[in-house]
Amino acid sequence: MFALRPVLVADRDVLEEQAFHRMISLERKRTERSGKPFLLMLVDTGSEHLAHRDLRMLKDLVSALVRTTRETDVLGWYRTDTVFGVMFTEIAPEERSTILSTMLVRVSATLRGQLTSDQFNKINISFHLFPEEWDVRTTERPSNPTLYPDLVKRDESKKFFTAVKRVMDVGGSLAALLLLAPFFGLIALAIKLTSKGPVFFRQDRIGQYGVPFTFLKFRSMFINNDASQHRDYVRKHIAGEAERKLSNVNGEAVYKLVDDPRITRVGAFLRRTSLDELPQFLNVLVGHMSLVGPRPPIAYEVEAYDLWHRRRLLEAKPGITGLWQINGRNRVAFDDMVRLDLAYAQTWSPWLDVQILLRTPRAVVDGAH
Repeated sequence: MFALRPVLVADRDVLEEQAFHRMISLERKRTERSGKPFLLMLVDTGSEHLAHRDLRMLKDLVSALVRTTRETDVLGWYRTDTVFGVMFTEIAPEERSTILSTMLVRVSATLRGQLTSDQFNKINISFHLFPEEWDVRTTERPSNPTLYPDLVKRDESKKFFTAVKRVMDVGGSLAALLLLAPFFGLIALAIKLTSKGPVFFRQDRIGQYGVPFTFLKFRSMFINNDASQHRDYVRKHIAGEAERKLSNVNGEAVYKLVDDPRITRVGAFLRRTSLDELPQFLNVLVGHMSLVGPRPPIAYEVEAYDLWHRRRLLEAKPGITGLWQINGRNRVAFDDMVRLDLAYAQTWSPWLDVQILLRTPRAVVDGAH
């Protein structure tokens, strides 16, 4: 590596790659609190070998960017000596729709005045605005991975453990499906004999990174039901405005609809015992879910999220059980559930998954009484 960065530090702090990635993570959290977007601009100079040969161009490029930015903007290497980044922080929300075109014109003009035409043509400039506009009702991933280099690095550093988790998921789901096969038949028969409609309930849920998938459960509701009551309650729950109601099962106060008219008699038993969740082992087997992780939400839930709530979808694959299920479940406020999901994602290990799985049966039994 050549001595470009130390020369620049005397003029203005230019962060190393790891420190710059850390600052992107911190800036995301500041935006979650303040509501003020930030813009990440990346200037790709080409391959690493090209950057070494054209040291003068890199110095001119970075010097130009330093003069263009405010002191509060953050400068650093997104990819060492190859991709230079600038974070334009605390953008006014009303500037969101115009900031991209404004910055492209300004930066392009500055670089054209500093670089030769040949040098300028070698670089590629891209802009990434946070927070992204999430559309969870499409099949596309709404989250921009460029804005999460820290999570990408974390996942790369845990490749071995991730492979272990996937082995546990496949082995555990196969074993569960084989052992519980007789229950599948009995439950299917009970559903068909007591209400009209299919045995399985299919619903679009939002998975990791905001990508939707088809979620499976045993049907516990009457068909052609109205979801508006549930949708309204969920939005109040997420906003912290929902009141806890006394459960018909054990008399405890819970955050859920009680006496939901959509639920069938058999469905009420299936939900109380969590037997309606058994088909989700198929979701685990195909890779949409894990045995352990945050519960996958419905699209209208995600649309009601505060910005920081999205992190529960970004930092871990959804699961059948998790810290929320073994630490109070429906007795826990929504914000506290999200904090449990984030704590799981940040401290995850195969051993933690084993501990959660071992504690889940007791949590199910306690919830059924």
